[in-house]
Amino acid sequence: MIQDCLFCGIVAGTVPSVKVAEDDATYAFMDINPASEGHLLVVPKRHSTDLLEISADDLAAVTLAGQRIAKVAVRALGADGVNLLNCCGADAWQTVFHFHLHVIPRYVDKERDRLGMPWVPTPGDREAIAAAGATIAEALG
Repeated sequence: MIQDCLFCGIVAGTVPSVKVAEDDATYAFMDINPASEGHLLVVPKRHSTDLLEISADDLAAVTLAGQRIAKVAVRALGADGVNLLNCCGADAWQTVFHFHLHVIPRYVDKERDRLGMPWVPTPGDREAIAAAGATIAEALG
């Protein structure tokens, strides 16, 4: 547990939350700034700052918990879809620096769904795409 980490405090029970689910490795709770009806977060109980730091075991546990909860949330809330979202780094909209996975039920009814993403898919430069892919593939070995 990190002393000043909001999510560590939620996991420890010293900061209030609306708990949705818990297991040995993860804790899921409702987001207090929801993008849609039923928006919740899944966090590892062990602190890790972000996607680049989290252990493979904790990442797998959070992802599997997120999938399990998403299936139930979509059915129970009558959602039309769901987004699983992780933001890694301040420039990628991360605001709490304890790894977390957003489970965001999505609705056609915009009274239930306020999430707007800034990215609109448009074709990219094929040469730049190939160059970036080659750089990443080479770095992976």
